[in-house]
Amino acid sequence: MNFKKLVGLIPLLYATSVWAIEPFVIKDIRVEGIQRTEAGTVFSYLPVKVGETFNDEQSSAAIHALFSTGFFKDVSLKTDQGVLIVVVRERPSIASVEINGVKDFPKDQMRDNLKLVGLAEGRIFDKSALEKSEQELKRQYVARGKYGVSVKAVVKELERNRVSVNLNVVEGEVSKIRQINIVGNKAYKESELQDMMKLSTPDWWSWMSKNDQYSKQKLSADMETIRTFYLDSGYMEFSIDSTQVSISPDKKDIFITLNITEGPKYSISNVKVMGPENVFSHEEVRKLIALKTGDVFSRKAITASTQKITERFGDEGYAFANVNAAPELDKEKHQVGFTFIVDPFQRVYIRRINISGNTKTRDEVIRREFRQMESGWFATEKIKKSKQRVDRLGFFSSVNVETVSIQGTKDQMDLNVTVEEKSTGNLSVGAGISSTEGLVLTAGISQSNLFGTGNVLSTQVNTSKINEVYSISYTNPYYTDDGVSRGFDIYKRKTNATTTTTSQYTSASLGGGVRFAVPLAEEQMIHYGLAAEQTTIGLTEYSPDRFTSYINEFGATTENYIGTVGWTRDDRDSAIYTTEGTVQRAFFELSMPFSSQHYAKTTYQHQWFTPVNRDITFMMNGEAGVANGYGGQVLPFFKNFYAGGVGSVRGYDPSSLGPRDSNGYSLGGNKRVVGNAELLFPMPGFSKEKSVRLSMFLDAGAVYGDETQVPASEGLRYSTGLAITWFSPVGPLKFSYGMPIGPQIQDKIQRFQFTLGTLF
Repeated sequence: MNFKKLVGLIPLLYATSVWAIEPFVIKDIRVEGIQRTEAGTVFSYLPVKVGETFNDEQSSAAIHALFSTGFFKDVSLKTDQGVLIVVVRERPSIASVEINGVKDFPKDQMRDNLKLVGLAEGRIFDKSALEKSEQELKRQYVARGKYGVSVKAVVKELERNRVSVNLNVVEGEVSKIRQINIVGNKAYKESELQDMMKLSTPDWWSWMSKNDQYSKQKLSADMETIRTFYLDSGYMEFSIDSTQVSISPDKKDIFITLNITEGPKYSISNVKVMGPENVFSHEEVRKLIALKTGDVFSRKAITASTQKITERFGDEGYAFANVNAAPELDKEKHQVGFTFIVDPFQRVYIRRINISGNTKTRDEVIRREFRQMESGWFATEKIKKSKQRVDRLGFFSSVNVETVSIQGTKDQMDLNVTVEEKSTGNLSVGAGISSTEGLVLTAGISQSNLFGTGNVLSTQVNTSKINEVYSISYTNPYYTDDGVSRGFDIYKRKTNATTTTTSQYTSASLGGGVRFAVPLAEEQMIHYGLAAEQTTIGLTEYSPDRFTSYINEFGATTENYIGTVGWTRDDRDSAIYTTEGTVQRAFFELSMPFSSQHYAKTTYQHQWFTPVNRDITFMMNGEAGVANGYGGQVLPFFKNFYAGGVGSVRGYDPSSLGPRDSNGYSLGGNKRVVGNAELLFPMPGFSKEKSVRLSMFLDAGAVYGDETQVPASEGLRYSTGLAITWFSPVGPLKFSYGMPIGPQIQDKIQRFQFTLGTLF
């Protein structure tokens, strides 16, 4: 029994000794000494009432009951001619709680945490709650690596039986990891194992990553990383025997030691399959196993094989299929054999699909993306694909799909789909800083989930001195139940290229069109459309001679009827936070023979994402475009390709790459190539936040013209740099700082660029 409990029992022991009295009948009960507590409260806790016989046993019970309330620090009982008198001394109430010296946490947050342990203004003062509060404050600082924190409580008595509580905090400095030792390693160097750990001694990135600040959770994660590495490398008997974490006397330095036993390296002796063959034969199951005789043991391969077999049975409706890999160890030969025991259990179908969280988006918009149907057999791949398609809509910040068993049945399940909606309105803003143009701005507004229908309505209004655009676009992605989409576009554009890096001219276009998209397969679409466009060109004294010749031949105003055909394939795991998958786009544009001009234009883009590890994704992007006139005509110069800036080669002025005219302005060209490699990783400190990503990039690109007229000697341009992508509430925002590699003297540089609402 501890000291506090012993002290608490003293009043009870004393009461028992003095109340050795003759029993009597209680005529009345009177309470004395109360200030804040109501008499009725005291009566409610007393185990006796008027008219009952009072004795020694009830006396002890009464004192114990009143002490247990926590309201009183002293309780005594008296009698006076059949009247039971209860004399109490109330505990003081807390008049105020002040926290001093706190900088790392908001004081309101600290007060809320102290309320949870019973220390708050207006409550009864309790020393145990005060001690818990001190420990809670220290715990929060220790969680941030400040082991030298000190908390001193000062309690001051006030009038009317009240107290004020001051918690004086000295935060101290953050304790740093000074040394990490790994003992017992033989197969791998200590430095190799340390590189796998997120915890480390201070380095140049520690101020941001906080990797030099110890936490129990981080150490546990690092230990699991090392354990996984060994188990995936053949060391079946690997173990971490002990961990020691010590801190220096001044609380500034932390030392970590891991004691490990590697054990021998195991290889696979044989692989067997057991279980019924009513669904798949043993030979079919064996093909799904990623191990064979002679391979080095790998827990990862065992887990992947088990999962693959489970998913294969799941695709046939066996949602509860059980797969166990039973090992048979030969410790002398350091070999292990595995028997995969497969039990498919009962086939299951989906009873209902329940959707929640969509306060704006209609249920049908989500349901039409599902490939798993109600009343259909459970299929793992269809459920995975359904989640992926809903996620790719771009309407939700998170999509979760859970399977729920139905009580009383063994062959039915429900799918619970929970979504978290995000803003689908997009304020599109683009900006760049140029030594020639200064700050360039564009703007537009779009709604990709109009009234929760999944339809897209976008408008663009751009009144900059370079590009003036007024446009409206509307798309219904499910014009038919089969997924055929239909869209309309109306636009009016004016371009003033007299203040840009491109060759000098002005253009005004008015047009509109209709387009359709037809699904070819699960992840493929074919697009086609027809548009009419009228364009009026204006020239200046600085316009190249070729522009003048073109106007003389075709006139300043032309009318074109443009047919388009396109193809897309998209199997990315997410449209917002892509970690793997590919996107391919091909587009062909042709002006009809009855148009004023005859030209054809083809573009192709291929993006590829692959995970490097759990946090890092590698992306490659390639684009190519070719355009030419036909029927003896040349390509209209205002249909040329351009490159440079965000979306092609960052670090160069927008549209500045490629051949130039005699005045040094960019002419554009009929061929364009762009390549990008990007390493995407989370923002340090925001690893769980899927809306923010950092990247390191390498860009390359070039524009080539007609070699008979313009020398195509510009060649490829390269740049490298850093970028930040943020899916903000008003649209995707991307900052980039590009550094050109080996620029030529005529190149126009623009290192810092950003766009809002345009994704590259």
